[in-house]
Amino acid sequence: MSETNPEDSRAWRELRRTLDIAFVEQRRARRWGIFFKLMTLAYLAFILVAVMRSAEVDPFESGPDGHLALVSVSGVIAADAESNADSILAGVESALENPGTRGLLLDINSGGGSPVQADRVWRGLKRLRDQYPDVPFVASIADIGASGAYYIASAMDDIYADEASLVGSIGVISAGFGFAEAAKKLGIERRVISAGDDKALLDPFEPLDKAQREHWQAVLAGTHDLFIERVKAGRGARLDAEAELFSGLIWNGRQALQLGLVDGHLSPMEYALSELDTDQIVDFSVRPHPLDELARTLGASVFSQLSQWTSTRLY
Repeated sequence: MSETNPEDSRAWRELRRTLDIAFVEQRRARRWGIFFKLMTLAYLAFILVAVMRSAEVDPFESGPDGHLALVSVSGVIAADAESNADSILAGVESALENPGTRGLLLDINSGGGSPVQADRVWRGLKRLRDQYPDVPFVASIADIGASGAYYIASAMDDIYADEASLVGSIGVISAGFGFAEAAKKLGIERRVISAGDDKALLDPFEPLDKAQREHWQAVLAGTHDLFIERVKAGRGARLDAEAELFSGLIWNGRQALQLGLVDGHLSPMEYALSELDTDQIVDFSVRPHPLDELARTLGASVFSQLSQWTSTRLY
């Protein structure tokens, strides 16, 4: 049997250790090289954003006949969505401050969303209407203007919709699932620690008792009452007093006209031509700038890569 030379074994271990260290150093150098390249790219993107923003010309110039100022309310209305109260009102204020604006139109295509965001927009529009009494405020509903979107529309002087538009849904809903019985059958134990008997209200793995249900129903009813109050304040005597307008039902544009929920079937361009005698529509909607999106994406990419590297253990 041949014997292993201890010197050869020690030399082999040293060689492997040297190769491992070299490999780790090479990998570390490659990662940091990529990191600094990403940082440089992100820095250049931010510089590009600043330069191009400073060089932008005013896109809201109109001809001698003025223009109809349009602000879009599209998709879900929520604090973290594109259609949020701050963005909508910022677009409206920008439109009203422009000297060429002859009318303001909310271009609505939304099924609703947050009642808080909708009410903030409603109150903001009422305030701005008082500041600009000579500018007509109108809403035009495209495919759908329901729930929170109609809430907002009711603040305008007039509402228009296509005959096939979906309008209404004046109601409040809270939906979820209950898994208490399923969890019990599957032997799943739900562990919730809270201070306050009703802190875990609406937990899907806990039963909803009568008192909790009545409380939550009262919360929703209060929000519904506010919704009704806003619609009545905006629409007034135009509403059909005999109809069940506040049950949460939704109607098409033709039915909505008969019920007093809308005032006609004009599109934005038809309104501009017939009511303002102009064929110019200028979009004042506040949307994320493409360069801002690029910079944000690059920044997120750098942060994500850095997080991965700092969490990697090097041996």
